[in-house]
Amino acid sequence: MRFAHVIAPDRPAPTLAAVTGGGAHLVPDLLDGGPTTLEQLIAGGDELLNRVRDAADGAGAGHPVDDLSFASAVLAPPVVLAIGLNYAAHASELALKADTAPTVFTLWPNSLSAHEATTSWPRALSESIDYEAELGVIIGKPARDVAAADALDHVWGYTVVNDITARDIQFSEAQWCRCKSFDGFTPTGPFVVTADEVPDPQDLHIWTIVDGHKVQDASTGQMIRPVSTLVAHLSQSVTLLPGTLISTGSPGGAGYSREPQIFLRDRSTVTVGIDGIGELTTHCRILD
Repeated sequence: MRFAHVIAPDRPAPTLAAVTGGGAHLVPDLLDGGPTTLEQLIAGGDELLNRVRDAADGAGAGHPVDDLSFASAVLAPPVVLAIGLNYAAHASELALKADTAPTVFTLWPNSLSAHEATTSWPRALSESIDYEAELGVIIGKPARDVAAADALDHVWGYTVVNDITARDIQFSEAQWCRCKSFDGFTPTGPFVVTADEVPDPQDLHIWTIVDGHKVQDASTGQMIRPVSTLVAHLSQSVTLLPGTLISTGSPGGAGYSREPQIFLRDRSTVTVGIDGIGELTTHCRILD
């Protein structure tokens, strides 16, 4: 099943919607006192999810999806964990070594943004802004020291992430958090697809289009470490709490490595997509 946070004209805050072939149904309208956010739905466990699923299946026509505005697919995750250098082609094009253990860093919550939102940044701060299409993994139940064979049982769903990056800052600092956490640098969504609809997260087509040109075109099967290995590895040192978002790394084709280089410009439009999950579009503005 698909879910999204949408902006409804009569609601003061983004509201969780169940998205079906009949349109988008606001979950609080489907269930009296139903969850208003994805985080609340996840906290309710399988019983609540099944109630929402049954109510949506029995509902009439919903809001046309094309008429909706979206908020970030996740609003208040306990943490956003990002994995670097998880595709050999991307590690090679950045001339960085993919270590024996995953490269892990955090993304700050101010960076979360939505489908069709505008992300802006000061020209004086960076003119080397890059795109990265990534599969986002959302944890559904606490994971602590889980085996890789059991790790996918802890995944609630999947979304699309664009890990926007200031490359000049990335290569000038030892830590990657700041260069990837400008305001609006982590668009997510528009949808979260429940794990039962993604039987194999390593068999997904992932791609990016910048200003009408396809610049990334790969498969999640090219990950150095699959989703199950990443969840198991991260759970060795911390308990992964429900709602945690893990961004699993980007394939090759980054703008930094191209000749000539392709960076996001003022009024650029970038769409990253994963077949079966969704297409996530970001509009760019550079502030003088």
